[in-house]
Amino acid sequence: MTPQAATSPLSSYQKIFVTGHSGLVGSAIVRALKLRGFKNILTANSKDLNLLDRDRVHAFLEAEKPDLIFHAAGRVGGIHANDTFPAEFLSENLQMQLNVMDAANAIDCQRLIFLGSSCIYPKHAPQPIQESALLTGHLEATNDAYAIAKIAGITHVQASRRQYGRSWVAAMPCNLFGPGDNYHPTNSHFLPSLIRRYEEARRSGQSSVENWGSGSPLREVLYVDDLAKALLTIAEAYDEQEVINVGSGVEMSISEYAQVVAEAVGFQGKTVWDATRPDGTPRKVLDNSKISDFGWTPEVDVRTGISLALADFRSREDENAKRNKVVT
Repeated sequence: MTPQAATSPLSSYQKIFVTGHSGLVGSAIVRALKLRGFKNILTANSKDLNLLDRDRVHAFLEAEKPDLIFHAAGRVGGIHANDTFPAEFLSENLQMQLNVMDAANAIDCQRLIFLGSSCIYPKHAPQPIQESALLTGHLEATNDAYAIAKIAGITHVQASRRQYGRSWVAAMPCNLFGPGDNYHPTNSHFLPSLIRRYEEARRSGQSSVENWGSGSPLREVLYVDDLAKALLTIAEAYDEQEVINVGSGVEMSISEYAQVVAEAVGFQGKTVWDATRPDGTPRKVLDNSKISDFGWTPEVDVRTGISLALADFRSREDENAKRNKVVT
């Protein structure tokens, strides 16, 4: 396999492996690749390739030898899931990363894009958060295990660059949402959780919706298809040791997001906030200067994105209802 220069346009015939292709981020990457006309997209579901199985991962990559890997697979969740299952978030993400990256090194894969998260940054990092803030302070306690796993992945990327001369990079997106999201009532991120909560309240005729925390923390969100386009930009234009942020540059309070979701859903009731529940990091918005220098900018605004995500949730709920309907 002859490596292509990292900062040149990708060939549509290069073999590109996307881990986690059925998830929120992985499916968006596959959509973006197909829109760009890529011909050789490699995917494998968890039944065919369990990324926690080290031997199978090594055998798979040895057989396929992809030119580029987007590592988008991982165990993810919101504040409740991270705070409830920290051991699983740490262990499973570490194992998947180690297996994929060790196998990629074994086959001499020159290009790999690792997906991290903005939770890698200190809880009280100066805002907007620059890439240089990494490891300069304490993490948010409710998701520190997940953050440590991602930081280990970043270090693995950087160590592979130093030791093997790889053109591997780590991208750090903000909170993501869109088609294919996880809408679990307790284990999802805050925005899909709000979508589910308000839609179910509307359908059942509830007079109020109760949300966690005070509603005051500020959050930045990005429509996942915008992230996918950014990752293709990174794959073709960025080859540096330092991580690179990908965010929308727009922040709102969680209570403002709740209001937008309620309006999109058509919920007319009252919103109640349970301030005994944790808020998490008080403010988290990324400095987008580096990715912006490459000409990337998000295209989908928050309100439009929430409408699209709501349509996706409703479609999936309707499909589930059809499958579960008992025919008499």
